Amino acid sequence: MATGYRVYIPQDIREEGKAYLRDKGYTVVVGDWPRLDEDELARCDAVLARAATRYDRALLDKAPKLRVIGRYGVGTDNIDLEYCTERGIQVTSALLANMVAVAEHALHFILACAKNAYEIEQLFRCGDSNFKVRDTHCGVELENKTLGIVGLGKIGRKLAVMARGLSMKVIGFDPYVARDNAPDGVAMLPAIEDLLREADFVSLHLPSTPETNRLFDLSMLKKMKPTAHLINCARGGLVVERDLIEALRRGVIAGAGIDVFEREPPAADNPLLSMRNVAATPHMAGQTKESLARMGVHAAMGIDDVLNGREPAWPVNRLDKKK
Repeated sequence: MATGYRVYIPQDIREEGKAYLRDKGYTVVVGDWPRLDEDELARCDAVLARAATRYDRALLDKAPKLRVIGRYGVGTDNIDLEYCTERGIQVTSALLANMVAVAEHALHFILACAKNAYEIEQLFRCGDSNFKVRDTHCGVELENKTLGIVGLGKIGRKLAVMARGLSMKVIGFDPYVARDNAPDGVAMLPAIEDLLREADFVSLHLPSTPETNRLFDLSMLKKMKPTAHLINCARGGLVVERDLIEALRRGVIAGAGIDVFEREPPAADNPLLSMRNVAATPHMAGQTKESLARMGVHAAMGIDDVLNGREPAWPVNRLDKKK
């Protein structure tokens, strides 16, 4: 049992993760978000962290006993990993928790774009002659269309399996994946430009890094087919938003499915929210009942591993165990 250890959860999560910790004897303290309890930070041994709080040096210095941050999700943009490593604070993630949810959401966007679903629905719901939209608009079939996946990690690979189930041709680009380690049925291309020229749908599954931020600017979008659609369920910073808007308005590409934005929440007058060739959702691709339950449990598992001297299943930073 882990009696004596305190876990602080600043922003509440589903019951499954909290129950996992309590069953193992942890004292679990749930915060009153958005207020951050600095007294609790000073007492806790672990934090189960969501994305809304920024764990920078100033905040981490208020947690002298902190040994582990269990991330409720995958992204760690809000955590100063370098300082955590310096302090000996292990950061873990819930790497597999939302894999299915995000891949399914990307597939949802692909289908919505292929069927012109968002524009047809908007037209269908307004006007006296709205049923006539069936005579002026139609979609395309996904069978034999080409899906280009940029980033062949867990989510990209899962999406590839789903797309192949719809008889799509799947091509991929990932500089960190060797051709002999490519997913079954995915043709790996040597350059991202090759993928953009071939793909009918381009789905982004990249982390946010200095190399990937703002990767998709207007010059990159111009390498895509004018009939192609861009799908982004990864990070808003991967795409230069004003360039995407221009590309959509000018017909450089046919449409987009967007779950993430440069600024979140996006401004109410963001053109992407009103464009008929854009399917948009509020950064919720990874949020299903099943994935939210897994995220809490997986974050709790990482905390339990670290506080009991075990190597966590999904470490984010690597600590020098000799220190």
